[in-house]
Amino acid sequence: MEWYSGQFMIFFATIDPVSTLALFVGLTARVSARDRRRVAFRSVGYSAAILVAFVLVGQLLLGSLGIRLASFQLAGGIIFFLFGVQMVFGSGAAASSEGPEAEHDIAVFPLAVPSMASPGSILAAVVLTDNREFTVAEQAVSTLLLLAVLGITLVLLLQANRIYSLIGNAGSTLLVRILGLVLAALAVEMVLEAGSELLLEMRAAQ
Repeated sequence: MEWYSGQFMIFFATIDPVSTLALFVGLTARVSARDRRRVAFRSVGYSAAILVAFVLVGQLLLGSLGIRLASFQLAGGIIFFLFGVQMVFGSGAAASSEGPEAEHDIAVFPLAVPSMASPGSILAAVVLTDNREFTVAEQAVSTLLLLAVLGITLVLLLQANRIYSLIGNAGSTLLVRILGLVLAALAVEMVLEAGSELLLEMRAAQ
């Protein structure tokens, strides 16, 4: 159960449904309710396609580039930590994203990329389905947890106006900062684990 909750929290923190909700409300303020639902479904669908693609081929891509998974995990942990710090201090994706140009599809940019399919969530999708660390069944569970977080995001987007009117700016800001702290703590664990593995490999090579 602890393993499942840890994976879920990493996906939840990196996809960050709360920040996506705030961004979605701002971008679709002048859109009809029907079009708003379409944007919500399309943005989550695009994000799911991108992240699942990285689950399937991300590790093969790294292997073709000669990058060890432990190195990628270490880099990912550092990026996760910086991402968490940004969330804590209020400079995450939703806070820094600007409105798209008129000809852009907001379901693609900035909702799918870089809000949901962010560098952090892409790294999580690759690292948490490491072929060396996890069995096929565990990787399938990780993919399901990823899709579950995207499902939660979709539910939030479909209820965007109602939810945002209840929690307001203060509630949204508080939740984002709490998730940032959780992500930073999980990132430290990833760095320590990857660092230990790299040290063992170096000692074995000597």
